[in-house]
Amino acid sequence: MTSTTKVLEFKNPSLQGAITVPGDKSISHRAVMFGAIAKGQTTVSGFLLGEDCLSTIDCFRKLGVNIKVDGTNVTVTSDGIDEWQEPKEVLYTGNSGTTTRLMLGILSGTSLHTIMTGDASIGKRPMRRVVDPLRQMGAKIAGRDNGQFTPLAIQGTKLQAIDYSMPVASAQVKSAVLLAGLRAEGTTIVREKEISRDHTERMLRQFGAEITVDDGVISFKGGQQLLGTHVNVPGDISSAAFFLVAGSIVPNSEIVMTNVGVNPTRAGIIEVLEQMGANMSVKFEDEQSAEPTATVTIQTSELNGTTIEGDIIPRLIDEIPIIALLATQANGTTVIRDAEELKVKETDRITAVVTELKKLGADIEATEDGMIINGPTKLNGARLKSYGDHRIGMMAAVASLICETPIELDDAECIAVSYPTFFEHLNDLLVK
Repeated sequence: MTSTTKVLEFKNPSLQGAITVPGDKSISHRAVMFGAIAKGQTTVSGFLLGEDCLSTIDCFRKLGVNIKVDGTNVTVTSDGIDEWQEPKEVLYTGNSGTTTRLMLGILSGTSLHTIMTGDASIGKRPMRRVVDPLRQMGAKIAGRDNGQFTPLAIQGTKLQAIDYSMPVASAQVKSAVLLAGLRAEGTTIVREKEISRDHTERMLRQFGAEITVDDGVISFKGGQQLLGTHVNVPGDISSAAFFLVAGSIVPNSEIVMTNVGVNPTRAGIIEVLEQMGANMSVKFEDEQSAEPTATVTIQTSELNGTTIEGDIIPRLIDEIPIIALLATQANGTTVIRDAEELKVKETDRITAVVTELKKLGADIEATEDGMIINGPTKLNGARLKSYGDHRIGMMAAVASLICETPIELDDAECIAVSYPTFFEHLNDLLVK
């Protein structure tokens, strides 16, 4: 895809109306993965048609799994993991760290030989955090720098369960180990010091597995057979976060978002907005799936700085770029700590966020594990880079709503990774 520059200019905008954000990216990935592993038919509603999730579908199709896509409805028909076919070509995971890391866990326990690679960004992201525990289970994985970087070759083999203490809070690492544990002999145990998003644990139960979760200790026996089921994917709170911030900082705004996933392991952005004094209401909806949902209403708000640190960080790690923009409009100082994990995302998000917001005139400084932002400050347009990172791109787009001059955004197309209808929704909300 050819990168282009998008000019973002809005004259005294306000945002009014209701939207439903696209399906949750993490849950969409997992729904297809679990459906492919399970025997029978799995139906998925609300699937995210973003590039990352389509990469997951493409990989499983290459493994011989029948997957049909009809809008946001997906049907996965599988005879189970033992009936997968060895792919004739490399599995390409695009920009998706979730696809790459979770599939390492899934493929390690098969009888297949597979090779995975992704785009240039994936080629720089660390894989040993997943490869090392999988090797402890007996996985045979080879790759650049002893498995630190893609391409990665996996020779499926029999695995042994392990008792693994997580060195960092990472749902991708945890999920890779748990998915490998499905095929391992014995009881797999994962111990978390800080709780990361728990979609994998919830979905294991949804597909019929017996799993125990007790005070950060997750355990289940290998060899359990998953069975096809229906998965209802709620709206992605990480996507909703951009409009939550827009609604709170753009004058004369009120935005209503329905069917937003508010899983407690993901909803840190709600807590931060509450801490900062946002004019917001959260109305929980009837649970019709394994994941809780709510209607969230946000209005223009008078905000105050806050400190964001500790065990809330894993619950809002993907929202920190847009929280940094939010903090530029709050009264006082906002301090973000314990967010070293931002350095190994699609780009080094600490450096990227601070660099780009400074171009707009923000009073922001990077620290070793986060950033310090003083507000409120008026922002002025500039030419910004997205770094090919969808969340940096959307942060820039929201910033343009409060800039007095235009923002020119390089590679705005990357936003389609997680929110292909972002600009359409933004246009729907703008008061004409």
